[in-house]
Amino acid sequence: MFKARERYNIDMKVQLYTSAWCRDCRAAKQFLDSHGIAYTEINVDSDPEASVEVLRRVGKRAVPQLVIDGEWFQPYTPGHGLLYDELNRRLRISEK
Repeated sequence: MFKARERYNIDMKVQLYTSAWCRDCRAAKQFLDSHGIAYTEINVDSDPEASVEVLRRVGKRAVPQLVIDGEWFQPYTPGHGLLYDELNRRLRISEK
């Protein structure tokens, strides 16, 4: 699923590995949407190969996982939520 870029001119490929039950996944999608960042959502519940890829790349079945231009990044700390400052930095978002 692609979302339209509106506020930021970001020329990068963004993928988000998610699951329907995941609260942090919903927060990550909301963050990307609110900044108008285009991304491809890959749901590990409906795509078994995606689940295997997450396990292979990060060593555990943990979502959300963000892939920015091929670089994997876990955009949250378990029990503490999204890493907003790190997301802003990696996605080159400057809050004005």
